[in-house]
Amino acid sequence: MSWHGVFPAITTPFAEDLSVDHALLARHASWMLESGCTGLVALGSLGEGAALSREEKLAVLRTCAAAIGGSGAKKRAPLLAGIAALSTADAVALARSAQEAGADGLMVLPPWVYRGDAHETLTHLGAVLAATPLPAMLYNNPIAYGTDVLPGQVAQLAARHSNLVAIKESSGDVRRITQLRAALGNRLALFVGIDDMLVEGVAAGAVGWVAGLVNAFPAESVRLLELARTGAWDEARALYEWFLPLLRLDTVPKFVQEIKLVQAEVGWGSERVRPPRLPLGAAEGEATRAVLRLALLQRQTA
Repeated sequence: MSWHGVFPAITTPFAEDLSVDHALLARHASWMLESGCTGLVALGSLGEGAALSREEKLAVLRTCAAAIGGSGAKKRAPLLAGIAALSTADAVALARSAQEAGADGLMVLPPWVYRGDAHETLTHLGAVLAATPLPAMLYNNPIAYGTDVLPGQVAQLAARHSNLVAIKESSGDVRRITQLRAALGNRLALFVGIDDMLVEGVAAGAVGWVAGLVNAFPAESVRLLELARTGAWDEARALYEWFLPLLRLDTVPKFVQEIKLVQAEVGWGSERVRPPRLPLGAAEGEATRAVLRLALLQRQTA
């Protein structure tokens, strides 16, 4: 696997009865890859993984794997499965099943709900990493999940598990990219995990982006990362400033609803979410549409 570029955290589309719309999921995945994305992450928080049953999660992975097409080196892009659970046993079982369902790699989270100490957290993560030979990305998001895996702890995991090859860093502190590089050198591929920290993160050493608004704007997302990686700062800054009002929708509590609404407005699915999430209220929805309307009026050529 090549660990760089834009990896969409793909949303999970729902039909009117709130079952998974697999046909739309496949088309959406293909569109983003055709737009230049280099990987795909399914079953993340943006994908409403917590609202899917185990059987639905595996079905989503199979659909995404089929949409990517091919096998081995002939695949268009790697598919990562988000692995999150209440218990270590469930996370291990899901990781193994994800491999069978066609995942090429894993994105591994700390346990949900229980916020363990460093020893418990590293033990859980280590068990999931050891469950399969698949290469894995650690997802560090203390803002959302309350557990912060510090750079020194990441280094411990990397020393013990050769299949830990990347990290999605979502602490919101761009200094973490620098700290991770200091602790690990080039041992891990560093991915920005918060949409409105992309350019800063790449400047600090990140090589990839697990992105949210890419679900509606893949060409612009791919272009932005490429400009930043090649040091075309004036062009990157212009595109980033245009994109930022949309990218900030990825940083609010209702980010799933916000991003799905934007997707729907540009022709990709609906704003349907699964409870306990509910669609945005009228005022919230209009505020999001206003951000999108202005962005479309000022749209840059990607």
